[in-house]
Amino acid sequence: MKNNFIQRAVTGVLFVIVLVGCILYSPLSFGILFTIISALSVHEFAQLVSKSGEVSINKTITALGGAYLFLALMSFCTQQSVGARVFLPYLGLLLYMMITELYLKKKNPTGNWAYSMLSQLYVALPFALLNVLAFQNSPETSSVTYNPILPLSIFVFIWLSDTGAYCVGSLIGKHRLFERISPKKSWEGSIGGGIFSIASSLGFAHFFPFMPGWQWVGLAIVVVIFGTWGDLTESLMKRQLGIKDSGNILPGHGGMLDRFDSALMAIPAAVVYLYALTMF
Repeated sequence: MKNNFIQRAVTGVLFVIVLVGCILYSPLSFGILFTIISALSVHEFAQLVSKSGEVSINKTITALGGAYLFLALMSFCTQQSVGARVFLPYLGLLLYMMITELYLKKKNPTGNWAYSMLSQLYVALPFALLNVLAFQNSPETSSVTYNPILPLSIFVFIWLSDTGAYCVGSLIGKHRLFERISPKKSWEGSIGGGIFSIASSLGFAHFFPFMPGWQWVGLAIVVVIFGTWGDLTESLMKRQLGIKDSGNILPGHGGMLDRFDSALMAIPAAVVYLYALTMF
C-alpha cells in the first residue's frame, strides 16, 4: 500500500510538471505534448474497444488521425495563410477507414466504422480544440498570440475539482451522485470540488484579467459540470468493457483516458462557453 501511494504520488507530480511546463514554455512544446497525448489516447481507446472481440479497428490509423487532427487545427489557428485545405488529408483518412471495411471482411464492419469515428469525435477532437483556447486572433494587428493560461486553467479547474471532491466526499459524502456508474462519487464531494475550482477562478481573474471575474467563474462552473460528466462517461465505458483502468502507461494512475476523461467533455464545453460570450 505504501509503495503504491509513493508510486502514485511520484507519477502524479511528474505528470503535472510535464503538463504545466509544456503548456507554459512555448507553443512548440504545447503542440508536441498534445500531439503525443492525442495519439496515445486514441490508440488506447482503439485498443480497449478491440479487446471485447466484438469490433476490430485499426489502432495505428486512428492514432495517426488523432495526431494529425491536432496538428491540422493548430496550423489552422496559428497560420492565417493556411485555409481549410489543411483538413483534406484528415478527411481522406476518414474515408480510408470507411472504405477499407469493404475489403477486410471483418465480422462487424458497422461496429468498426462506428468506433473508428467515435475515436476521433470522443478523443481526438477535444484535444484538437485546445488550440482554439490557446491561440487568439487579434483583428487590430492581424496577428495570432499564444495564451497558455486558458488551456492551463481547464486542467487546473479539473484537478482542483477532483481533489476537492475526494477530500469533501471522504469527510461528509453521504448522497450518491451516480451510484449505478460510480458508487464512490457523492453530491457533497462534487459540490465541494466545484467550490475549490470556483475559488481558484477568482485567483485567475486577479492575476490574468483578460476576462472579467464573472466570466472566469462561469468557465470554472462549466468545466466542473462537464468534467464530471466526462468522468462518468469514461466510467460507464469501462464498466461496460469490464475493466478497472483504461491502461497502465501511467504507473499508479492507469491509462491516458483515466487521466484525461474529464477533459474530453470539459474542453469542448469550454470552447462553446467562450464563443457564446462573444455573441452577447
